[in-house]
Amino acid sequence: MHNLLQLDLLSLRLLVLAADSENLTKAAEQAHLTLSAASKRLAELERVTGCTLFIRLPRGLQITPAGHGLAQHARHMLDNAQRLAHDATDFASGVRGHLRLFANTSAVIQFLPQDLADFLGRNPAVRISLEEALSDMTIEAVQDGKADIGIFADNVPTGGLQVRPYRQDRLVVLAPLEHPLAQRESVSLADTLEYDFIALNQGSSLLDRIRHAAASAGGLLKVRIQVSSFDGICRMIEAGLGIGILPLGSVRPEVLQSRLQAIHLRDAWASRTLNVGVVDATRLSPEAANLFHYLTTVQTQHGP
Repeated sequence: MHNLLQLDLLSLRLLVLAADSENLTKAAEQAHLTLSAASKRLAELERVTGCTLFIRLPRGLQITPAGHGLAQHARHMLDNAQRLAHDATDFASGVRGHLRLFANTSAVIQFLPQDLADFLGRNPAVRISLEEALSDMTIEAVQDGKADIGIFADNVPTGGLQVRPYRQDRLVVLAPLEHPLAQRESVSLADTLEYDFIALNQGSSLLDRIRHAAASAGGLLKVRIQVSSFDGICRMIEAGLGIGILPLGSVRPEVLQSRLQAIHLRDAWASRTLNVGVVDATRLSPEAANLFHYLTTVQTQHGP
């Protein structure tokens, strides 16, 4: 029986670098090892694991299925080791807990700045690492253990996470002041489908929501330009390149009325819930459980 406790972090990092580059010379350089030392480490990895990880070719390496699978495990182990080092530094400096939060753009722009400021004001010994990601990527990060807590849109499959409501927002149609729709107090999505749209890139839960609603209305969304941010959408609309649909709270106040008109979208689907999810609330650290509870009650406490 092989002793897997003989694995060390440097060898695992070399495995990942070799898997990514499929070139031992490059992997050795990136790991700051000589070629002979790197070769010996890979050979030792194969001995300890009992697996052939790479096929040696004249001009590089070809990773085997076993090598690919073990490299994935190695990535997770290296990530965990990095988090361990960060947490140790935090604890040494008086931080009680380090929380990892993933959230979609709508939450990051509209609600989290003030909500996290309030939470950290009450819990100054907690550190929160926040990463902005698409809703489906946020859910995946929680499932994979890369995030303790995730915030995502309500139209994305949650894959068995424990989910609670976080915040509600309202989608509006944004149009330049001179646009025909800008004179109307409210519209339905069907009223807008003859016009060109500025939208987020593929994979956005908001784009999926609008496209599904357009299909339900018997039409198609005419996406002229796709960008990666809400601010990018606003700037394209300001330039007269189309209209868009965004959460009202995500639009910079100074551009409303002066350059853009927000038109009430009266369809029921335009009222959204942002959810917060975890794998298992009973297994969260005390600090993470405290944040999870706060996020699930903040709207009740402070209102929309």
